[in-house]
Amino acid sequence: MSDLNLLVVVASTRPGRVGLPVSQWFVDAAKAHGGFQVSVVDLAEENLPLLDEPHHPRLSKYQHDHTKRWSEKVAAADAIVFVIPEYNYSLGAAVKNALDYLHNEWRYKAASVVSYGGVSAGTRSAMALHGAVYALNLFMISQQVNIPFVHSRLVDGRFDPSETTETAATAMLDELVKVAGALEQLRG
Repeated sequence: MSDLNLLVVVASTRPGRVGLPVSQWFVDAAKAHGGFQVSVVDLAEENLPLLDEPHHPRLSKYQHDHTKRWSEKVAAADAIVFVIPEYNYSLGAAVKNALDYLHNEWRYKAASVVSYGGVSAGTRSAMALHGAVYALNLFMISQQVNIPFVHSRLVDGRFDPSETTETAATAMLDELVKVAGALEQLRG
């Protein structure tokens, strides 16, 4: 087992969300892959208020316990995968808020996306995430998992991936291991 840590961020916070079964599938796939120690954070459970810290995040002068907990979780990661839906052709507010809470904790880490939706598979949300993390020096790799018609892949409340989805997940995890390992010296 690798000593690299992967943080899987469940970005949807809506009741009845598809993000939970999709993320549960991905977490199992990441653990089976063996390239990372895997942990999960659910933004619905983090329940971060809308930017309530008085200081700019680059200063790391956090006043609130919820920010300190969030900071510790992100800081411990070597790589991050965001499991995201597409809301109105873009990112949901919860994930943008979670990104903006921190600054240094995101730097020099490899990241990717498992996006889901209808015909577009959440790809517009994935592209919006690339722009949102640019100034944070979070390195988004090109390999990602995009799941079209996600509701058609739910069976008894569980996500049943296609062979293409499983192949994409393996390719993404393989690349994340390489990039996270290469960036490790910059994080040190």
